[in-house]
Amino acid sequence: MAYTRKDVSKLTRTERRRFVGALLELKRRGEYDEFVRMHVAYYTPDGERGLRSAHMTPSFLPWHRKLLLDLERALRRVDASVTVPYWDWTRDRTATSVPWTDDLLGGNGRPSDRQVMTGPFAYREGRWTIKEGVTDGRYLTRDLGRARNPIELPTKNELEWALKDGVYDTYPYDSTVTKGFRNKLEGWGTGRGSVSWRNHNRVHRWIGGTMLGGASPNDPVFWLHHAYVDLQWTRWQQRHRAHRYLPAEPPGVGNAQHGRIVARHQRLPPWDVTPDELDDMGAIYRYE
Repeated sequence: MAYTRKDVSKLTRTERRRFVGALLELKRRGEYDEFVRMHVAYYTPDGERGLRSAHMTPSFLPWHRKLLLDLERALRRVDASVTVPYWDWTRDRTATSVPWTDDLLGGNGRPSDRQVMTGPFAYREGRWTIKEGVTDGRYLTRDLGRARNPIELPTKNELEWALKDGVYDTYPYDSTVTKGFRNKLEGWGTGRGSVSWRNHNRVHRWIGGTMLGGASPNDPVFWLHHAYVDLQWTRWQQRHRAHRYLPAEPPGVGNAQHGRIVARHQRLPPWDVTPDELDDMGAIYRYE
């Protein structure tokens, strides 16, 4: 029977406590850091050689769907009542709204070094030491809204701009495409600075700190953010029923994208699963 992923603002006090408790237990066991390591390992920009399966690629959505599902299964082994909630960043848009509360993810980082000082994931609480990352920092950092060069979270209209595009992705299937749902949602835009960060990408930038770069799952908000991104893929599928993941077939030999992207029926590293098999999760979970 399918379980439900809820809006984080709708969680009861008990649901908040159990979700946080399961995350802390995964961290204590050492399991949580394996998810961070995996994301770092597969964060391959399209300017580098080799296969891209996680970012700047059509499989951005199924790759993160699978990562999120694996994390959720691990949480449910700790506490079967827990599911990953989603954060609607088009509605809860301030540094003091949900999920930045003391009983959930804690608040913003302090001005001096952006260290998060409140909530269960604060370094001083002793239960959330950063062990896997691209820097030597040991504590969780955030710069909500970017104090020095402020930006805003994406709006409902900006999300709708992505959702109304009926084509999943277009050639060359990377960060440069200006058409197609996948990149409009992932958020690699033209220009420089904040105008070039759309939807998913701009949320990472708005949070800042630990959420910048490949080790972003070190901040538990990563999962709430990607649950909302996953919900948008579900909504896009419901709206454009005649359209599917693209490309359906891998680019041929001699094509610049040959061996660099995952087609619909190809294996999605590091798992033995295809994007096609991750297309419909209705038997596993649903969104409320």
